[in-house]
Amino acid sequence: MLKHIKSHTDQEKVRELLGYAVFPDPESVEEAVRFYGQAPERELYGYESEGDLIGLVGFSADAEGTLTIHHLAVHPECRGAGYGRGQILELIQLKKPREIVAETDEDAVDFYRSIGFTVSSLGEKYPGTERFVCRYEAEPEEQE
Repeated sequence: MLKHIKSHTDQEKVRELLGYAVFPDPESVEEAVRFYGQAPERELYGYESEGDLIGLVGFSADAEGTLTIHHLAVHPECRGAGYGRGQILELIQLKKPREIVAETDEDAVDFYRSIGFTVSSLGEKYPGTERFVCRYEAEPEEQE
């Protein structure tokens, strides 16, 4: 189940999960916390299973119905059990986007592809690191 956690970025578990979505050093985690704190349109939701916070998704949405995922994480002990997919499905039900977009690296591109996103290379955005844009067009019945 998704729950709003933007006001809980001071909690250790939230920071730990943010660390899985960014380079896991204190400076990168602080930058991610500031990213959500500086803009009211950016949202951060936690994903709970049996009362435990096991994942998070951070995103923003525009007026045209495009939802952009900025951060997506699942605790390493819970990966491979469908929780990442579950977060995205709940996000579709909650926000009813027309389209979901995420930029990612080679490590996560197969995850997005496996749940129906189309994937396009952006090339080497950073030296030695290929980046990808992943897009998912929500079906009309998913939006209702």
